[in-house]
Amino acid sequence: MSRLEPLRTSLLVCACAAAMLGGCAISNPFVTASVDPASPIAAEVAAKARASRNYPTFADIPSVPSDVRPLPAFGRAADELEVAGVELVRETAPGTWTLTGTEAFAGRARDMAGPETTGSESTTAATEAFAKAQRARATPPPPPR
Repeated sequence: MSRLEPLRTSLLVCACAAAMLGGCAISNPFVTASVDPASPIAAEVAAKARASRNYPTFADIPSVPSDVRPLPAFGRAADELEVAGVELVRETAPGTWTLTGTEAFAGRARDMAGPETTGSESTTAATEAFAKAQRARATPPPPPR
């Protein structure tokens, strides 16, 4: 690669950029655009274009709020979040927990749920009558004639 190659590349980039920007400067649609006088909004467009407006100044920028934490506090909070994430990954890594001792947990849950039901309570006459009524309601209506 010759020593002139970077210079040629730079000149080519500058020439392309100048051509593109020159094309934009030649025809600006915001300056050359016109409104059809027969349009129903032509009068309103002309009035809005001629209207004098008060544009904001630097004095209109509100002051910095006092109830926002300082910038370094955001960084510290982000660092704390990173540390908590690493700790969570370390604590839940494969091999750090097992599913042993579930019998005691299940026994406590059964005790809190109350006495177990046996199979005979679910086949009482009231239950069967309820099931029969629900099956009757679930039968689709006959097709229309």
